[in-house]
Amino acid sequence: MFDISWSEFLLIGVVALIVIGPKELPGVLRTLGQYTRKVRSMASEFQGQFQEAMREAEMADLKKQVDDMAQDLKDFDPLKEVKSDVEAMSKDIERSLEAPAEAKPAPEAGATAPAVEAPAVEGAAPTAPVERGDLEATGEASGQSAPAADAVPPEKAERPA
Repeated sequence: MFDISWSEFLLIGVVALIVIGPKELPGVLRTLGQYTRKVRSMASEFQGQFQEAMREAEMADLKKQVDDMAQDLKDFDPLKEVKSDVEAMSKDIERSLEAPAEAKPAPEAGATAPAVEAPAVEGAAPTAPVERGDLEATGEASGQSAPAADAVPPEKAERPA
């Protein structure tokens, strides 16, 4: 701590022996040792209190950070973003479905349904467009198939070579 060598301690001891005297020197050294011990204990107590205050301050900071994280976890909703995306998509779909419906005029009462093209079958003769009302009458619109008059049964159909 202090940069004092043994020779300097010897000089201080000789001066103290001359000034204080040989009778009172042991009592003075004992008292000096007691004061030194008290000063050291007070310094260590102060240092301990200072370190405790630092630990408490660090603990308060850590507690604040933990409380902030807990609050963030409380407010955290992992599905919130997904919900908002799904809602946005559903609104877009609703808008896209409403736009074509608004653009098409409503059919008039008594008007016939538009013509529907029959699907092309390989090797079959081309057919003319069929009215939807005609399909409903034959049952083809509802998924029932009516036998065609000129259809050849599959057993008797010619197979290409």
